[in-house]
Amino acid sequence: MDTPYQRATLANGLRVLTAPMPHTRSVSVSIYLGAGSRYETPDQAGLSHFIEHLCFKGTERHPTPQEISQAIDGVGGSINAATDRELTVFYCKVAKPHFRLALEMLGDLVQRPLFAADEMEKERHVILEELAMVADSPFQQVDLLLDQTLWPDQALGRDVGGSEASVRGITREMTLDYLHQQYVPNNAVISIAGAVEQDEAAEAVACALGGWQRGVPEGWFPAVNGQHDARAAVKYKKTEQAHVCLAVRGLALQHPDRFTFSLLSVVLGEGMSSRLTLELRERRGLVYDVHSYLSSFQDAGSLAIYAGVDPANASEALGLLLVELCRLRDELVPEEELSRAKELAKGRMLLRMEDTRAVSDWMGAQELLLGRVRSVDEVAALFDSVTAEDIRRVAQERIVGGQLNAAVVGPFRSERRFARQLHI
Repeated sequence: MDTPYQRATLANGLRVLTAPMPHTRSVSVSIYLGAGSRYETPDQAGLSHFIEHLCFKGTERHPTPQEISQAIDGVGGSINAATDRELTVFYCKVAKPHFRLALEMLGDLVQRPLFAADEMEKERHVILEELAMVADSPFQQVDLLLDQTLWPDQALGRDVGGSEASVRGITREMTLDYLHQQYVPNNAVISIAGAVEQDEAAEAVACALGGWQRGVPEGWFPAVNGQHDARAAVKYKKTEQAHVCLAVRGLALQHPDRFTFSLLSVVLGEGMSSRLTLELRERRGLVYDVHSYLSSFQDAGSLAIYAGVDPANASEALGLLLVELCRLRDELVPEEELSRAKELAKGRMLLRMEDTRAVSDWMGAQELLLGRVRSVDEVAALFDSVTAEDIRRVAQERIVGGQLNAAVVGPFRSERRFARQLHI
């Protein structure tokens, strides 16, 4: 199948992906790096996230944070970054005339950050405040608790931001060592989408990043699943709502059933016409927010369900989540419902592709994690090929009692009441 993306590789190993979108007036540039919490030892927890912050605190060409932000703000653009478990991304979106400015700025951030000692200490306190903010958010806390329950004592189960203790222990030497190890062109992808042609983009990238020196990056720590029995965890917090999560183990990014599993999640809890919303919100009035979501990594994954309920109704809500999971395992999804799920999944994807930032993200993340980029048409065809029998088969493989995990944040002292419900 033809693809609208062009791909090239510089001599230093940097992969360059370009998607010309001549009908737009903007250009989005993203640099994806193989760096994230899965690459960290316990003592390094939060290091990838810390470095992402530090890159904005000054570079050789723009030695202050103000100079970095003002350069992009001054042309009406946006610049930011994000760290996850398997990647770190720096991105910038600007109007077409400022494409080279965006590219040069991002290149400066990843190649020449200063990591000044005084800026590092200030940013350490900023990150500690970020962790404190998350600690005050039960919605975020239950997500972290669920990860700890699914993947205990390993990289996938840790907060991407680290802990207060690990962040306080990060030294400048640690940041420089990690930067020189992971922030190298043969561990990176640059993706460009918008009002720019392939030749112009290739020439500009070679100029801005062609001198970036290769390295020998470390790999990530694999996931370990030693689970044989259902698990439940509770974090006591005096809240107005109980925040309830239920999860089963999912599929890796390269798994051939990943798009089937994605549609299973759509049917279950994505959108206002999903089963969870219709049953728990519309029919019973138990919740304001209930939804499902997938996480897929290079060797693991999960399907999770979230519900925010009155603490008095937490056990009832968890029971209903289990009922809806079992329906997918035991019954075929009606063809009309499956058709709606396919159109939701495809429509959501197609609408997103109108934005240059989304197209840049689509290319860069796939290339870094999978080594290839599926076109939108290819993914739409994969969704269309899924049958109701496929969904039930995958549900029967994934929704099993010994792999159930529950996490609850709210005014509860013990997980016993929830653990007793985890049998299907």
